[in-house]
Amino acid sequence: MESYYTLRPCFSHLLLGLLFLFPLYSSFTAAEVHYHDFVVQANPVKRLCKTLNTITVNGQLPGPTLVVRNGDTLVVNVVNRAQYNVTIHWHGVRQMRTGWADGPEFVTQCPIRPGGRYTYRFTIERQEGTLWWHAHSSWLRATVYGALIIRPKLNNPYPFVNPKREIPIILGEWWDANPINVVRQAAITGAAPNVSDAFTINGQPGDLYKCTSPSDTVIIPVDSGETILLRIINAALNNELFFAIAGHRMTVVGADAAYTKPFTTSVLMIAPGQTTNVLITTNQPPGRYYMAAHAYASAQGAPFDNTTTTAILQYKSAGCPTEGGQASKPILPTLPAFNDTGSATAFTSKIRSPSRVKVPTNIDVNLFFTVGLGLVNCPPGQRCQGPNGTRFTASMNNNSFVLPSTFSILQAHYLGVPGIFTTDFPAVPPVQFDYTGNVSRALWQPIPSTKVFKLKYGSSVQLVLQDTSIFSTENHPMHIHGYHFYVLADGFGNFNPGTDTAKFNLIDPPLRNTVGVPVGGWSVIRFVADNPGVWLVHCHLDVHITWGLAMAFLVENGVGKLQSIEPPPADLPVC
Repeated sequence: MESYYTLRPCFSHLLLGLLFLFPLYSSFTAAEVHYHDFVVQANPVKRLCKTLNTITVNGQLPGPTLVVRNGDTLVVNVVNRAQYNVTIHWHGVRQMRTGWADGPEFVTQCPIRPGGRYTYRFTIERQEGTLWWHAHSSWLRATVYGALIIRPKLNNPYPFVNPKREIPIILGEWWDANPINVVRQAAITGAAPNVSDAFTINGQPGDLYKCTSPSDTVIIPVDSGETILLRIINAALNNELFFAIAGHRMTVVGADAAYTKPFTTSVLMIAPGQTTNVLITTNQPPGRYYMAAHAYASAQGAPFDNTTTTAILQYKSAGCPTEGGQASKPILPTLPAFNDTGSATAFTSKIRSPSRVKVPTNIDVNLFFTVGLGLVNCPPGQRCQGPNGTRFTASMNNNSFVLPSTFSILQAHYLGVPGIFTTDFPAVPPVQFDYTGNVSRALWQPIPSTKVFKLKYGSSVQLVLQDTSIFSTENHPMHIHGYHFYVLADGFGNFNPGTDTAKFNLIDPPLRNTVGVPVGGWSVIRFVADNPGVWLVHCHLDVHITWGLAMAFLVENGVGKLQSIEPPPADLPVC
């Protein structure tokens, strides 16, 4: 099986345009309804000279790209022909009152069992830019993902120069093994799961890996003098990534389906779950230029995939230069070192809203959540392969999240079913300590629980996300379902409310749905709880959510129908 993203050198430019490049204009009318069928099943996929039976959507890796406009409605019928349970999450979509379509298994729905189906129905409201969709069940996200492109409403222009073309660049992660088996093995041993064997761009690893052929590299043909919009998505499971294009500067114009104040950069850092829109101009001498990505690995001593994935930006006017029958070697960009926190921080700090925004100022709820790793003692009679015979775990405010199994949390809330969850998630850490210093071993073992924090409809929330040095500090990309939020500030060390509030940007902070909490540091976000339902909050490094680095907000209904969650659909899967 080959993805339509697989482009071979000197392939027909007409065909490339039809299959790969998005045209600037389309025949959309206002407020369309888009119907799609997603068939989830196993297909043979060859990568790194090895063919694996891989779970895909419609036989594609990445899966189908969905293109809509702000205000459109999506109706996606998902049919599960795979051997695993599956759900689909529409990452970053606000899902106003439609939490039943959000997707995380056992949080807003029970999974779609093998042989089952479920139809997701939701409307895009006041969002423009790039989002994406992915499986939200075990580690199926490794191969079940795709782009969700949201253009402005009809006759509304972009707030930047019109690009000639739009190209999705989806960064992924590949294992030479069944990723479900990888995470299951780690669950048995208590150790960290095996790292991936390659990163990918639009499903292909690129030609820097052993045992690759020209068909393993995505080639993007361009004309000289073009302005192109790249929609970059980090779909990797467990790695934040640096990304660059040799010889070309990138102008950032959007992030997480929100426009940004434009700035130019030679390299970007993008965390799993995040998207970044950039404009590039093909103003270099005709030739072949690598776009490349490798890991930003912030945890000291932790193993990570240290390979580099590539695609090729190829000027058409350069033809197909060959030397000895082989295509000439492209120019490789310089990427920051794997542990270059300075470059990661410098890039992130430049992202701002394009103008003054209305930041919540009268705060109703102040929250302080610690996020980080931990270790638990090995159960009697078992041999665990974590440090010193322990098992890895992770937590927020010393609570390690456990998914229910008989009802989803949203179903239990809506139907009033007791015993599925409790509403006593702590607003602050149960024990205060030096979060980024030497932490007492007594605090290393969190409590397994299924707890949510209740928010009244319309309340203004400030949330401090604090990394901890329990076992290891690390940059945690934290995602809140059903919401976007303003990132007011971040910093290193322990958050100090007496001094760090002076750093808050209340003028033009960026609007995000996934924020990278700095390694050994903190981030402060604000939002208004205007979307009723149950909304998962978790680290988007899948190994961490597997270990329990998650919680959920339960936002109560407001007044009347328009401030209340919709009734569940008739075809909602049962547990």
